[in-house]
Amino acid sequence: MTHPQESALHYPLGDQLPAAGQCLSIADGIKWIRMSLPFALDHINLWLLRDHQEDMHGQIVEGWTVVDCCVNRPEARQQWEQIFASELEGLPILRIIVTHMHPDHIGLAGWLCEHWKAPLWISATDYNTARVAIKDRDGFGGESGSEFYSLHGQPEGDFLKHVRGRGSYYSSLVAQIPETYRRIMDGSAIIIGGRNWTCIAGYGHAPEHMALYCAETNILISGDMVLPRISANVSVHSSEPEANPLQLFLDSLRRYLELPQDCYVLPSHGKPFTGLHQRVHQLIEHHEARLQDIMQAAQTQNLSATDILPTLFKRQLDAHQMTFAMGEAPAHLHYLWFSQKLMRRLDENGVLRFQLHRA
Repeated sequence: MTHPQESALHYPLGDQLPAAGQCLSIADGIKWIRMSLPFALDHINLWLLRDHQEDMHGQIVEGWTVVDCCVNRPEARQQWEQIFASELEGLPILRIIVTHMHPDHIGLAGWLCEHWKAPLWISATDYNTARVAIKDRDGFGGESGSEFYSLHGQPEGDFLKHVRGRGSYYSSLVAQIPETYRRIMDGSAIIIGGRNWTCIAGYGHAPEHMALYCAETNILISGDMVLPRISANVSVHSSEPEANPLQLFLDSLRRYLELPQDCYVLPSHGKPFTGLHQRVHQLIEHHEARLQDIMQAAQTQNLSATDILPTLFKRQLDAHQMTFAMGEAPAHLHYLWFSQKLMRRLDENGVLRFQLHRA
């Protein structure tokens, strides 16, 4: 069944998908890899870009640039080994670019860098956040996560027990981060295979996400910022409890309207598509509609993040999905709080609640 919003998008490859351990050529010098993930979001797209670089001796070396890496799991390493054997045309990987620090993107970066003696290219913010996260005992869970979710209305029960048991969650999915890296920034020009790719910074989903756009080929490697069927998770985390990530995300999305409408979008999840402007407008409208629903609910009650979960998510959530939801709900409330449409107060039970400004 076609998703209702997909009628505005076009998928040039139709229903074609790369087979496990194989690539699908989607443009001159660009190969698509699709690897499985052990989550509800069950896959990630990775990209191989034909490249050549000058080494320290002044010699031109032919090879590949990799964009994103998959999580650190044996089956992902096995799929990479198959790629090495069958898809690299006997050439080395010269560079690993990571769009952002989430485990499905950076998980095997250290392993790939070590295997190929290749450098890691990533934003400074995401590199350093990843270095901290991999050494953090709580690792986006543990006691700090449990206390944060309690503050936002989660009752004691199975979910908070799950969160407390998620210590070292990040490091369980991410191999050791390389000790050195090459910094990429908004507007950075990366020459890959003689073509110029411009970095576009995005915020709200990750600390400093980097998408890549090639004007010569009119191709956008969008990472998680622009996805064809879902919106990237936009969360408040316990480490930055007063963040306003939804404002950052919506502002970042609008930047993609400056690119050509007909550019070919290579997303991290879902299928490559065209219809960039339509999709950006859909994503903005989606979040604006949820904000309107929250304001409507606030007419009759003071709201915790837990209270608005049914407003934001119509499906049943498992414990893993709930951790994302309990970041997304405060993000929407904070947007309205920073916009001065709602104010916040601690109730008698120590739960943070958001309410309309009363005259």
